[in-house]
Amino acid sequence: MLFSLRELVQWLGFAPFELLLQALALLAASVLLVLKADGGAPALSWWGVFGPFFAADGLSTYFTTIVSVRLFQDGEKRLAVLRLFWILTLLSLKFVFEMLLCQKLGQQSDELWYGLIMSPVFILLQLLMIRACRVN
Repeated sequence: MLFSLRELVQWLGFAPFELLLQALALLAASVLLVLKADGGAPALSWWGVFGPFFAADGLSTYFTTIVSVRLFQDGEKRLAVLRLFWILTLLSLKFVFEMLLCQKLGQQSDELWYGLIMSPVFILLQLLMIRACRVN
């Protein structure tokens, strides 16, 4: 295995439950992608294929909000704000990438080029590199 669960939790800032949500979304989206690619579900749009990712992002945001409110009530205000800011930044960058990719795949527009679509991922990778250096 590449990373242990402890390392992933420490570097990404997600709780193990949130990582499980994202992994299940990846599994469901992979199945939907295979169905769309093989023609097993001709009415399935790209928004439907990426639907599990959007649902997992929403549930992770809800879970993070609950955890941050609980931390704030316990008197750990700084940790609550930092955790909320970090997770919402990661999830918003992931959401923007998914939304732009769905628009590109669904409409095949020339206005969206892949450099623009991948820019949230590049920002996300830079933030993760900085966090990995701070953690170790």
